Amino acid sequence: MDEDARRRHSSSFGAAATAYAEHRPDYARAALRWALEPAPGARVLDLGAGTGKLTATLAEVSDDVTAVEPDPAMLAELRRTLPGVRALPGSAEAIPLPDASVDAVVAGNAMHWFDMAVAGPEIARVLFPGGVLAGLWNVVDDRVDWVAGLAAVSGSAAIGPRDTPASWRIATTGMHLPKTGEARFGSPEQAEFPHGQRRTADSLVATLATRAGMLVMPERERTETLDRIRAYLASRPETADGEFTLPMLTCVLRVRRL
Repeated sequence: MDEDARRRHSSSFGAAATAYAEHRPDYARAALRWALEPAPGARVLDLGAGTGKLTATLAEVSDDVTAVEPDPAMLAELRRTLPGVRALPGSAEAIPLPDASVDAVVAGNAMHWFDMAVAGPEIARVLFPGGVLAGLWNVVDDRVDWVAGLAAVSGSAAIGPRDTPASWRIATTGMHLPKTGEARFGSPEQAEFPHGQRRTADSLVATLATRAGMLVMPERERTETLDRIRAYLASRPETADGEFTLPMLTCVLRVRRL
């Protein structure tokens, strides 16, 4: 994806902020515990926090959580649903916090949107020495037969890079921070944790409709894609009637600031 496309995709979520808040999944708590395990303290920054899907879980485990989000509509939704959390406008490339002010920086389904050449030094700046940077991604478990079929019919706009376990491992292997002056980061670590989301066919279609690739798609193509997904779900005994669990993993990439 070139830079213009990256910016178009990353800025697409605000128009769907309400749907994003309603339909996107939370994150496996075991994954978050592993992500924060090396952190020297409890001060946590949720960077690119969106509508607060990860922020809400963070607030359950830490009394000192700050959320930073660049999109005004997403930030407004976060503030509406989590009024007790400190939520600030800003971005990974311009973090509105002092030097060495947090023990952990986490990002839920967001780190791939960061311009790491700029965000790397910024994250290093706000992290206390020994602190941890962790990216968390929810991916669908295509080792399950019907989920593999769903990925095949959905296309890359709905289930794309980083959205299945194998593609996530490949896409994030090199996604660690370079040396940034005196602040350096150690070797990246990956881990995966079982997760799931209760869905109906309609709510799963609504979830996939909030993917960036779907949001920037021409309306006719978007409608055709969603209709194809809906028809597939209606054809499968696992998803045709009532509620079901969408098998997922919360995948984590973490790296320590030295």
